[in-house]
Amino acid sequence: MTVVIDRATGKRHGDRAPRPGPVGRLRNAYQKYWYAYAMIAPVVVVLGVLVGYPLLRGFYVTLTDANSLNSARTIGVNHIDATYKFIGLDNYQDILFGPTSYDRFWSHFLWTVFWTAACVVLHYSIGLGLALMLNQRLRGRTFYRLLLVLPWAVPTFVTVFSWRIMLADSGLINQVLGSLHLPQPQWLEDTFWQRFAAIMVNTWCGVPFMMLSLLGGLQSIDSTLYEAAEMDGANAWQRFRHVTLPGLRSVSSTVVLLGVIWTFNQFAIIFLLFGTTSAPDAQILVTWAYRLGFGQQPRDYAQSAAYGVLLLSILTVFTSFYFRWLKRNDQLAV
Repeated sequence: MTVVIDRATGKRHGDRAPRPGPVGRLRNAYQKYWYAYAMIAPVVVVLGVLVGYPLLRGFYVTLTDANSLNSARTIGVNHIDATYKFIGLDNYQDILFGPTSYDRFWSHFLWTVFWTAACVVLHYSIGLGLALMLNQRLRGRTFYRLLLVLPWAVPTFVTVFSWRIMLADSGLINQVLGSLHLPQPQWLEDTFWQRFAAIMVNTWCGVPFMMLSLLGGLQSIDSTLYEAAEMDGANAWQRFRHVTLPGLRSVSSTVVLLGVIWTFNQFAIIFLLFGTTSAPDAQILVTWAYRLGFGQQPRDYAQSAAYGVLLLSILTVFTSFYFRWLKRNDQLAV
C-alpha cells in the first residue's frame, strides 16, 4: 500500500482513520438518524411509563417482605406509612427451595408446562386440520369459516361462563352423557376433570386463531409446487410432508411461539372457570400468583411479584432456546 505524507500537516494519506469511541459513534448515529429517534421517542416514553417503571417497581417489591399489612395505605383520614423491609432474594429462596416449595411452586409449574404443551399441540393439530379443509374448494366455505371463527370472536368471559354452565353437575354435558348411559364426571370438583375441562375450554377458544393463521400460510404456498409433486408421483401424504409443512415453517414457528406465551400466561380461562378459592390443583402459575397477591388475607405482594418475575424469566429462557433451535434447523435445511 502506498502511503503519502502531507508535508503541510504531516498526516499520512492512505491509512485508515481511527475508529471513533462510543461517544463519537453515538453522536454520529444521532446526527444521521435524528429523525428516526424523534419519531420513536413518544413510543419509548409511553412504554417506559406503562411497562418499564412497573417492571422495575415490581422487581424491587420482590426483594422486600411487602404485604397488605405493612404497605402504605390510607384508612379514612389516617395515612399509615409503609413498614416493609428489604430482605434480598429470600422470596425466591422460599418459592424455589423452601419447605413448601413443591406445593406452592413446583406442582403448579409442572401443571402449567403440561397445560401449555397440551393446549398448543391441540391448537396446532386441530387448527391445521381445519385450515386444510377450508383451503379446499367446498360449497359454503365462507359460511364454515365464519362458523369456525365464532368461538374466537365471542368475548372470552361469555365463552367461559357458557362452558361453566354446561359443565355444572346438572349441566347440558352431563345430561347428554346421562341420556347415553355414560359416566357423568364432576367437571368443576374433581382435580382430574377440572384440568381436563380447562384444556378443553382453552382449546375451544384458541383453535380459531391457529386455524386462520395457518390458512393464510396455506394460501401463500405456490400451487405449482403441488402440481410438480403430483406429476412426480407424490401421494397426498408426501405432498403434505414435503410441500405443505415446509411451506408453513415460518408461519408455524411464529404461531407456536405466540401460542406458548399466551397459553402459559392464560389467566382468564382458569380464573373465570374456577375462581381462586376453588380448584387449587388446577391453578397455573399466573392464577396462583394472583391468588397470593389478591385472593387471600393478608395479601402477599412480594411473593406474588416474585412469581411474575419468575414467569418472565421462564418465558425469556424458552424464547431464547426456541429461536436458537429454529435457527439451527434453518441452517440444516439449507
